[in-house]
Amino acid sequence: MDLKLDSADHKVLVDIIKLAQKRGLKGKLGGWKEFLNSYDKKFGDGLSDPAKRPIETLAAFLKTFSNKDDLKFFDNIMRHHSNQNMVEKLKDNSHESPEQRLVEATLQHPLYPLDYSFSSIDEGWVIINVKKKGKVMRSTAMMALDCEMVLCEDGTEALVKVCVVDHNLEVKLNELVNPNKAVADYRTEITGVSSKDLEAVTCTLANIQKSMKRLLYNGAILVGHSLHNDLCAMKIDYVRVVDTSYIFQSPNWSIHRRPSLNSLCKSVLGYEVREKGAPHNCLDDACAAMKLALAKIKHGVDKEFTLVEEPIPESELAKLLIHKIQTTVNSETLHKVVPGDFTIELKPSRNGKGDKYSALAIFKNPQEAGDAYEKVQGDELKDSFGRPQKLVTFQLSTGKTSNLFVRKMATDEPCNTIPTQKRALEEDEAANVSKKSKKDPKTEEGDTLKDSKAKTETKLEDAPKDSNKSNTDTPSNEIEALNQRLKQNDLELESLREQLKHKDFEITMLHKMVASLKKKQNK
Repeated sequence: MDLKLDSADHKVLVDIIKLAQKRGLKGKLGGWKEFLNSYDKKFGDGLSDPAKRPIETLAAFLKTFSNKDDLKFFDNIMRHHSNQNMVEKLKDNSHESPEQRLVEATLQHPLYPLDYSFSSIDEGWVIINVKKKGKVMRSTAMMALDCEMVLCEDGTEALVKVCVVDHNLEVKLNELVNPNKAVADYRTEITGVSSKDLEAVTCTLANIQKSMKRLLYNGAILVGHSLHNDLCAMKIDYVRVVDTSYIFQSPNWSIHRRPSLNSLCKSVLGYEVREKGAPHNCLDDACAAMKLALAKIKHGVDKEFTLVEEPIPESELAKLLIHKIQTTVNSETLHKVVPGDFTIELKPSRNGKGDKYSALAIFKNPQEAGDAYEKVQGDELKDSFGRPQKLVTFQLSTGKTSNLFVRKMATDEPCNTIPTQKRALEEDEAANVSKKSKKDPKTEEGDTLKDSKAKTETKLEDAPKDSNKSNTDTPSNEIEALNQRLKQNDLELESLREQLKHKDFEITMLHKMVASLKKKQNK
């Protein structure tokens, strides 16, 4: 491990130390700050930001660890960074095979850094590194994957079924998986898996990870639809991937808009993968993903398919998403914030942690949902996908102020589709990728943020004061009000940044399309 630490990049060591701090890990000299006080007599923990420390200091701290679990964790992070470096090499090294070109198309998609940079990599994750041997890098073998997940009582999702097929549609893996934790909702109508199906199942997540390592050992390309969700469920990090939700994207669409597996099968293969309302079949979906990849190769990687427009189901339009809700806010309060007659469905959390949560307000029909949204009192904004949402500020029974967002399930534009995720509820968090476009968005963002700050300052200056309060209470109440308004302003700024990043994404995609067209013209 010492040799690995000595040869690691500064950024890698910084990430390891930050994660070690987050987990409260301690070496022989204690935690990071304790180590600094002992190691650096001049500055001590006065300069505790790892990013501002030299690589020698970072390595010295990590070398004080001897616990096997801690060292395994460090190694996992280094292997993850190695995989991310391999992504760039896979992008730069152009191979002739159409299979590899599909991999490149996936890696070069603007959403790849967001979807496939698994920031939650922790214990239990397996990093499958691609060997740098030419034979492995040139492998055209493909495996298609599909998974099913259930909602657990701790708010997380757990893997319950995995299917893998090869390019001949021969089944390589078809296993039910014991989630090994209490299940709140099997989602049988979606997954096709019930509690009875799992009663005698002994296969674990670790067993699946071993099987996947065996299947991918020789550098096979892994194919799937919104594959990052499956990899996250299996806690596997792998880079030779083809995501069918990326490679069929129409140039006329927003890059955030992803065709569903069912609509792709209808457009490309001429049939729907399942009948309306039928539960998912894990094996059928894996086969469908493989057929789509093979159809793309046969049709021509650079040639486009005409995709069938996928209308948004009425059941989705009859919902409003309420997100970034503080955990202190209960369902009774949500009914006061959002008017109308609706039921509340809590959304699962990826890691079961955090001080905020999300929920769906489900109405009888789209009209009622639309009417309720119009009546919501809040600042009109848009998320990074262009969907209308309102920032709502309200007072809790404790007297404190809280904020949340209420969002429509689709844009107001006609013939639009919602971005699809892996048979899961929509993500409440907007895209957050630090990818810069050719056009520098900083100036535009700076002007927007300045305007927003100016408005907030004006509001603060004009804030009313309660003359009935005593002189002692007034300052504290005013400070509380100012703090809440500053928090509200932060949320507004965050929303503006998300919108700017959305535009940034679209500009980047346009540049790629122009480059691709020029390349075709020069041939």
